[in-house]
Amino acid sequence: MISKVKLLADKYFNEILEIRRHLHKHPELSFKEFKTSDYIQKFLESKNIPFTSGHVKTGIIAKIKGLNPDKKKILLRADLDALPIHEENEISYKSVNKGVMHACGHDVHTSSLLGAMLILNDLTNSFEGTVECVFQPGEELLPGGAKLMIEEGLLDSAPSCCLAQHVFPDLEAGKVGFKSGMYMASTDEIHVKVKGKGGHAALPNKLIDPVLMAAQLITNIQQIISRNNQPTDPSVLSFGYIKADGATNVIPDEVHIKGTFRTFNEKWRKEAHAKMKKLANSICVGMGGECEFIIKEGYPFLKNDSTITEIAKIAAQKFLGEENVVNLPLRMTAEDFSYFSQVSPSCFYRLGTGNKNNIQNLHTSTFNIDESALKTGMGLMSFIALEQLVKL
Repeated sequence: MISKVKLLADKYFNEILEIRRHLHKHPELSFKEFKTSDYIQKFLESKNIPFTSGHVKTGIIAKIKGLNPDKKKILLRADLDALPIHEENEISYKSVNKGVMHACGHDVHTSSLLGAMLILNDLTNSFEGTVECVFQPGEELLPGGAKLMIEEGLLDSAPSCCLAQHVFPDLEAGKVGFKSGMYMASTDEIHVKVKGKGGHAALPNKLIDPVLMAAQLITNIQQIISRNNQPTDPSVLSFGYIKADGATNVIPDEVHIKGTFRTFNEKWRKEAHAKMKKLANSICVGMGGECEFIIKEGYPFLKNDSTITEIAKIAAQKFLGEENVVNLPLRMTAEDFSYFSQVSPSCFYRLGTGNKNNIQNLHTSTFNIDESALKTGMGLMSFIALEQLVKL
């Protein structure tokens, strides 16, 4: 079976390469992936692959049915959306949508899944069960397309497992990485408005300084993480946005702060929310001001099922060779595939896309991939799917 899958990956590589380049050239923001969705639908129609569309507006669900299709079902997922970043790469398939770019590799995820579907569609007489392929909108924007599709009923007919891959520029093309158990953190957005009384900076006795309150808040709230959390439970609290519309001699009335909080423990997550709000309010009230502390709860932690991940890892070792399969550490980044992992046994793994001469970080204006990774992406995903159908 490995040789068949590899031959088919070779066969479809150039077609999938062109699809990836088209998607990269025409990126769309979260929940606005209308042209992307239309493009995928036309492709599936041309291959006579049945699908339904309009899920959370732009989402698509397609099915590849093997022998005895009702025996078992597994789910493969890719995300559609791009980021609000202006691309600086000088390439033939550079984004034509100003200020929008596939800087997180979702064009790779989508094209690889399409390639895996072509491979599986050629092998329907070689496996039993159904492979459900999900093209999901809005991974980059809360509340996340995964959550919304699940609320629409995506997982009501429970699959035996859910699988997804994500580009990883730190790993060379041709390699993949896995981690069983806890893998990626939950993520929450923090939006703070500190209110005081502005005025002339030379007359601080007549003011209630929101800039000073904001500085105290940012510094002191870090103590919640360092002194209340279990040291064995990783947590991150970072503030990346501060806006105070003052001047060298003007204190503003308000300061706006934005940040993120991430952890792997849901009980601690709730406790930290309450402690942060209480401390922020006490600091501001104690200095004569006010505080609006809003936490937008984001994605939960992502947990890879041990059985599903082990099957996938062994499949990767067979397909790529043991030397090309690595173990991954915990990551404090987040992914809305976590919603799948909260409901169904799941595995989220990393696809190497870098090379020694060009490693560009995710979410940057110069991100790109070694395109040979597409062959690994579609070939391995299809082989893992086949192995899951047999082993589970």
